[in-house]
Amino acid sequence: MHLVGAIEDILATQPRCGATHVIAIDGRAGSGKTTLAHELFLALTGERTVHVINLDAIYAGWEKALGSSLTQALHQILDDFSQKKSTVVQQFNWAKESFDTSQEISPCALLIIEGVGSGQEIVREYASATIWLDIDPAVGLQRVLQRDGAGLSQRMHQWQIDEDSLFESDKTRENADFVLSTI
Repeated sequence: MHLVGAIEDILATQPRCGATHVIAIDGRAGSGKTTLAHELFLALTGERTVHVINLDAIYAGWEKALGSSLTQALHQILDDFSQKKSTVVQQFNWAKESFDTSQEISPCALLIIEGVGSGQEIVREYASATIWLDIDPAVGLQRVLQRDGAGLSQRMHQWQIDEDSLFESDKTRENADFVLSTI
């Protein structure tokens, strides 16, 4: 069965987050989470409303990205949606290194959350499905540096350490409904 077909089957079931189905796409940096989220958005939009939340927009900078502030933000979003209420998502400005705008998101039929940390336990409580994208860390690092520039090399090495810590403590891959290889 193809992934889109499997997700279509899931969307025919009762949502676990109010009237919204939640699909989380997690995996290491450079694994293709944003690309997959975009492809799913295109494939599943039409007869339903679909929103995508890219966690890059809500991380609290490099040092605090994968900590409690992310978990709290995700919990607030999902709690609002479970009550069929709109939610306000604070947007992080990476150039200014602070939150400076926000976006209101109304409840929808399908919410796709993509980014490192999107498959953590608090999300799994509400998610209809979680997807893990497998990639060798060295390949993921190479992809990120090609995409975003070699100047991020030092930050990305620390990011990979932080990813490892999060994934190990949360058992994100082990708890995913789908595990896909991106190479």
